[in-house]
Amino acid sequence: MTNHLPPAPRRGTRRRALAACAVTALLTLTAALPAAAATRDSPAPAAPGPSSARPLSLPAPGGRFRVGEVDLHLVDRSRPDPWHSGQGLRELMVSVYYPATHTAGRPAAPYMLPAAAAHFDEVTANDYLGLHVPPGRADWARTATHVTRGAPLAAGQGGRLPVVLYSPGLGEPRTWGTTLAADLAGRGYAVVTIDHTYESPEVQFPDGSLATMPQPPSSPDAADAYVRKALSIRVTDTSFVLDQLQALHSGRNPDADGQPLPKGLAGALNPAEVGMFGHSMGGTAAALALDADHRITAGIDMDGNLTYLDGSLMPVARHGLDRPFLLLGKDGDTDTGPGWQAFRAHTPGWNRQLTLRGSEHGSFTDAEALVPQLHLRPCERTDDIGTIASATAIRTNEAYVSAYFDHWLRGGSGRLLAGPSPKYPDMAFVK
Repeated sequence: MTNHLPPAPRRGTRRRALAACAVTALLTLTAALPAAAATRDSPAPAAPGPSSARPLSLPAPGGRFRVGEVDLHLVDRSRPDPWHSGQGLRELMVSVYYPATHTAGRPAAPYMLPAAAAHFDEVTANDYLGLHVPPGRADWARTATHVTRGAPLAAGQGGRLPVVLYSPGLGEPRTWGTTLAADLAGRGYAVVTIDHTYESPEVQFPDGSLATMPQPPSSPDAADAYVRKALSIRVTDTSFVLDQLQALHSGRNPDADGQPLPKGLAGALNPAEVGMFGHSMGGTAAALALDADHRITAGIDMDGNLTYLDGSLMPVARHGLDRPFLLLGKDGDTDTGPGWQAFRAHTPGWNRQLTLRGSEHGSFTDAEALVPQLHLRPCERTDDIGTIASATAIRTNEAYVSAYFDHWLRGGSGRLLAGPSPKYPDMAFVK
């Protein structure tokens, strides 16, 4: 779907992606979920996945570097949590992917931590993402990432790493963008994926506690207000994360628990070269964050609307951006149309709109790599990721995302962005 809201649990025919259907989907989701509010519980460690659970694997990152990863627990001491006013400070979990060395003998970075993986399996996979996968079939915690936890930074990168932020869709964890994040890191970027606490479906903190998404609103007006509030919070979260990365660049450890940083990472980032991309509502957040924070140089919106649920244009669609922005949409997109058309008409800066032929909404996420491994029925598979071959979708997405940031953050040629390429015939340019 290309709306901002998690799809209703799938029982029979999938609800299609029209902006007007977003409210209906949200209301159905409300009825399907427990009535409890958002929680921050301290669960017992999740048991290992059942022996029948399928081992899954992401594709190996491209680029010339191995990839390292570290999780950071960030606390905004100037801001109460906006979803729970008066109940504590705003806390976020982010993952930093970076070019690494000396990875041999070090632990693999987990795709999901145990409690988060258990919640993803029981709730998120079907109730939010609609993957048609029975609980217990996939071992999400042990999905192979080809990324190493805590490895030293690759030599010669100090102070030179361009930074790219990633914001996931509503109802998606930050890990759902690992394929693209790791690929960029292998090409010499520091990529920071952000979980927006109490809006992300599950966020596991270092103490083992799990913050989960609250019960969605139950009326059209409330759904629209929810989206507006969530986007505003995401923009503020993004600026806060940039502040913390500035601290990291200055050699300070921003982790709230003082966990050691990988060797060489402090002082390695280049805060003058910052990009952002996101999927669905995360793509929308990327456009709004560029509008609000001029530290971000360039952005990509992957299939995210620039209209609110009531049909009105977002401010960024009404006045555009003065910096480069790429719109990357699924095949047959109709609901992004009004917002994207207005944005392009009002944007004086560089912009392009591309369509990945044969794709679906999930084709810009890890669904493209993982769904084929779940051995779903053909109709369920195409419902999630379309008809394009998965390897082709992944290779094409990686090529255009890396070419875009190479051009705008590193001064690369940008040749791939100029027009259709015979090497990537599934990427169409929209005039």
